[in-house]
Parts: sequence; C-alpha cells; structure tokens
Amino acid sequence: MHRHDKATVQSAAAAINRRQATAALLATAAAPFAAVAQDAAAPAASAASTATPATTLWPGDDWAESTPEAQGMDSAALAKLIDFGAAQGMDSLLVTRHGSLVAEAFYAPYRAGLKHAVNSTTKGVVATLTGMAIQDGLIASRDAPVLDFFEGRKVANADASKKAMTLGHLLDMTSGLSWVEPLSDAVPETMLQLGRSRDWQGFVLDRPMAQAPGAGFNYNSGNTHLLSAIVAQKTGGSTLAYAQKRLFGPLGITDVRWRKDPQGLEVGGWGLYLHPRDMARIGYLYLRKGQWNGRQLLPAAWVEQVFNPVVDMGFGSAAPAFKYANGWWSIPSKRAYFTAGFNRQLIVVLPDIDVVVAVTGRRHYPLPLFIDHITAAVRSREPLPADATAQDQLAARIRDAGVEKPSATPITTPELAATISRKPWLLERNGMGIQRLVLDLTPANPRYEVTFDSSRPELPREPVAGPLGLDGKYRTAPQGPALIAIKGHWLDAQSFQLISRSVADGEVTVVTLKFEDGGKAVNVGLENNWGFRGQVRGRVAE
Repeated sequence: MHRHDKATVQSAAAAINRRQATAALLATAAAPFAAVAQDAAAPAASAASTATPATTLWPGDDWAESTPEAQGMDSAALAKLIDFGAAQGMDSLLVTRHGSLVAEAFYAPYRAGLKHAVNSTTKGVVATLTGMAIQDGLIASRDAPVLDFFEGRKVANADASKKAMTLGHLLDMTSGLSWVEPLSDAVPETMLQLGRSRDWQGFVLDRPMAQAPGAGFNYNSGNTHLLSAIVAQKTGGSTLAYAQKRLFGPLGITDVRWRKDPQGLEVGGWGLYLHPRDMARIGYLYLRKGQWNGRQLLPAAWVEQVFNPVVDMGFGSAAPAFKYANGWWSIPSKRAYFTAGFNRQLIVVLPDIDVVVAVTGRRHYPLPLFIDHITAAVRSREPLPADATAQDQLAARIRDAGVEKPSATPITTPELAATISRKPWLLERNGMGIQRLVLDLTPANPRYEVTFDSSRPELPREPVAGPLGLDGKYRTAPQGPALIAIKGHWLDAQSFQLISRSVADGEVTVVTLKFEDGGKAVNVGLENNWGFRGQVRGRVAE
C-alpha cells in the first residue's frame, strides 16, 4: 500500500503471515504491506563522480573492508548518513564502494548476526531466479505465456486477454489481473482475500482480467508468487533449492529463511530473510551486470533491462518518475535502482558511482533524500587523503548506533502498579488472538506472559513469556525464530504502555492499557507499524 501527498509517495506490497511468537502482542488478521517513499527530485550524480575500479574485488567469505577515503568517499558525510538512519528508524545500514565495505551500522536492539525480513525485496530475488532459469534454458523466455505453465489446472476467467499474459508481464507488474493492492491508503482487499485462501496459486490464476496485459502498471504480489511457482516447477524442486544452487551458493550466501504458502511453496512476494551483508551481495551482482568472479550468473541483458526500465509506475507529477522492470524499482533521473520492501528493506544500486547500499528498517522515509545523502558522500573517482578525525567521527557514530537510548522519561510508579501486577487479564475475543495477559511489574524482575486463542492454528499453542524493561530500555528474548524485545512505562496514574519489537522483522507494536474501576477492568489499544489499529476490553480473571 502506498501513500501519496504533495511531497511524498509511499509504496507498499502486502505481506500476510504474522510472526508466531508475538510477545509483541501481534497476530492481526490484517495483512501487512511493503513500501517505498519518494519526494521531489534532486539532481542525479554528476558524471565526474562516475567510477569503475581498475581491478574488480569480489566478496569471499566476507567483504573486504576499507576506509571511506581510500574509496573516494567522505567519512564526515557518511557519519551524517548514519545519523539519518538513526532518525529514520533504520535497523541496519551498509555501504560499499568499489567492492569494499566502507560503513556498516546496526541500530539497537537490532544487531549483527541476525537475519532480517526483507519483505518485498523478495520480489527482486524471485525475478532474478526467473532470469537465471531462462539463462539455463529451463524457461523459454520472458515472452512465454503464463497459462502454459499451469496446463493441469482449470483456470477460471481464461479469456483471450489472460491467455496473452506472459512472464514479462508478471515481472513488470503489468499482468492486467484484477488486483487491489493500491498505491494509496486504501484497503488491499485482494491481499486479504489471498491470505484466507488455501490455494494461493489458484487464487491468483483465477482472478479476472481488469485490463489487457501490458496496458499499465498495477502492483500485485500475486504476480511474483506465480513466478515462484513457475521457477519451482521448471527446476524440478523448490524455489529455495534453485536459489541455493544458482544464486545464494555462488554468491556465498549460506544462511537464509523463506516463508511458504499453505501448499509449501516459497512465497514470491515477500517472506525472505537475509543478512544485510548478503543483501549487498545481491546488489553487487547487479552492479557487475550479472557477473560474479568470472561467471556470468545472470544475463547482462537482464540487468540492462533493470537499468533501462520502460514501465512507468504512475506516481504522477508530485514525485520524480519511478519505473519498474524485472522486479526492481528505479528513479531514472538519479540513476538509482533498488528492490523495495515495506518499511525500507532496500538493496540500492548506483552504477554511476559504483556504490551498493543495503538497508533494513522499521518505517518509510523519502527515498530520493536518502539517495542524495549517499551520493553526497562520494567525492572522487580516486582515493582521497586520509582523514583520521572524520574517520574517528564516523566510527563513533557507528558505535553510538549500537547503544540503546532510553526512550521515555519515567514517572513515579503509581499505586495502581501493585494492584494490577501479576493479575491475569482476560480479554474479549479479538482479531489479535490474545486471550490472557499477565504483567509482573516487580522491579527486580519484571516480565510479561501472553496466552493466545487455541482455536487459531497460526498462533502459539503455549503461553509466550519473557523479560520486560521498565527503565526505558528493551529486554530481549528469543521466541521461535524471532527475537522479541519489549519495554514498558507508565503514561499516567491509570495508563501503562508496552512497546514491543520483533527485532529481525522490523515490526513495532504499541499496546496501551488504560485501567478502570480501580484496576478491575482494562481497555487495550493496539497499533503497529504495518498500519493496524485495534481496541479490546478486558477484566481480571475471577
């Protein structure tokens, strides 16, 4: 879902499966969405900044590291970029130039060593695998009709228009399928319907046609889910297995996680988890036009299509022109190309200045402004003189990013705290699936415990519990594959607020408990950074 105002266009692609261990008090029935934001155009990088290294470096087990100045970049400008990331809710920020890592920050409580959900950046990965399957001769071409891959299915609404739909239309979001996943604040109706389906491939294939294939851009996560199905079918295994063989393995990516649909297919529109350094490897493959250490893993012509897109995304005159090709977004006026996942999971490739940037985060911000911060740090094709003072400043900013700062000024603990502490709160039936909540506000060892609706198979069967920070700082605990961080504070004498993060998912949930009737009843308000809002009543268990 995308939001649009005078200066900013925010884009989104839906993601459905909620994280199971939601000590974050998540488990909404609403689908989350994937986004990218834009504002007024700024000048593209000058030709003087164009740089290609004389000798190409290739990451081995890890990236080569360098001072920024040795790669023609300004440490002081990169320090400002790190500050920008802190202000904009980033979880991680990584910058490479000429194949060397020049800056890397992790914003607490996120930390190095954690895979992060990349949301709709998954689309760019699935599109890449499609290009590789074409290169391998497993798929004829982008022009192959989509329905030819599903001959064993009885597809509804299979008119002449649908029969004309090709892989290229799926790759460029011009399939013509009727699909409501809007570039606005409107409800993503089709994504919600998809989430309730037991057969996602069939659901997408059966959609009626809204327009002829190729007639125009319409963002549709179902398009890339069909691509995942086609890749799995034509490679004789799973999408993940093919990715490990053709993409992840050759690039040295060994630790991934990929969510599946109800039939066991890797989700094509979201659901992939990667380490930030591995996100940058994928960007570097595109920067080097599909080549990796002497091997042409992806056709150079495929990358050229990404770098020369023709499909206009239709944001209008309020933003710089955005275009789309082969699962990648672009701002041609800035020569910037990127995969885009909700809340800024980004792989950014800037070929004119030989830069790749990988970002994970928790909210959107103007993407052109971010790109301008990057290009401002590039000063020369050649190495700059060493600048120890600026390098120390950059190192200090990076260290500071990893140190959590208390986010709330605590008030005096009200008498009500003792009344509600350790009491089991029973909540009315709700979309969050929360049945029971216990807060232990004992200062020496504060904790929480949540019990979920046992009739909902997607939710944890056992109570979810963990430590709770009352000093303005998160306490973390693993919950299945997730790392949950929670803190809480009193807003006033009657209201307690929990802030919870599923750290590697970029999810933030705020739960406000307003106690009534002397602590015998509670009104619970919930909101998260996927746009969900909810209210539910509760009472103390007898």
